[in-house]
Amino acid sequence: MTLDRLAFRAVLGRFASGVTVVSTVHDGLDHAMTASAFSSVSLDPPLVAVFVNRRNRFHGAVVASRQWAVSILAESGQDAASWFASPGRSETDQFGRVDHVRGDVTGAPLVRQAIGWLECETWAEYDGGDHLILVGRVVSARVLPDDTDIGTEGWDRPLLYYRSHYAALLRSSADERSQVALRAAIIEDGAYDEGQRGPGAHERG
Repeated sequence: MTLDRLAFRAVLGRFASGVTVVSTVHDGLDHAMTASAFSSVSLDPPLVAVFVNRRNRFHGAVVASRQWAVSILAESGQDAASWFASPGRSETDQFGRVDHVRGDVTGAPLVRQAIGWLECETWAEYDGGDHLILVGRVVSARVLPDDTDIGTEGWDRPLLYYRSHYAALLRSSADERSQVALRAAIIEDGAYDEGQRGPGAHERG
C-alpha cells in the first residue's frame, strides 16, 4: 500500500506543539532556527532532542559547534519565531532585531521573549532521514518564575503551533490527574466564552 504523503503531512499538522528558537555560535557568528520539533528525552542524564533539517544552514553550524541553546517561546515571542523561520536571512547579525542575552555556559543567544531556556552540549546524533536527530545533554536550565511580570502581553503564556498557524493556550483548572472534563473546567474557571473561538482561532479552513 502506497502512503498518501498529503495525508501524512496533514496528520502531523494536527499535533499541537510549543515553539522554540534553537541557537548556536560557530566561527563567531550566531545561527538560529525556529523549531516546533523539540522534545524531552531523559531526566537522568538530562537530555533533550531537536530535529534539524539537513538542508538548513543551521545544520552545519550546530553540528560543528556541538553547543546550542533552546528558548521556549512565550506568546510575546511570535515575531522572533516568524523571523527565525523566514528563509533568506543574512548570516550576519541574525539577532540584531531580537532582544536576547548570552547563555552563561555556551555563549549562545537566548531569546528574552521566552518562558524557559536550556543550554546543551551535543550528546548524540542520529539519522532521521532528511532530518538530523540531535540529542543534547542539558548543562544549564532557567525558567521564568511564576510571579515575574515583565509588562508585556503574553509574557507568561507559551506560544503554540497548530496546522501551520500560531495559537494560544486556554487555561483551565483541570490537570493530568483531574477527573473533571476539560470544557467543564474551563467554563467553571470563567475562562471560556461560547461566543468566541478557542486556541484554533488562527486556523484557516
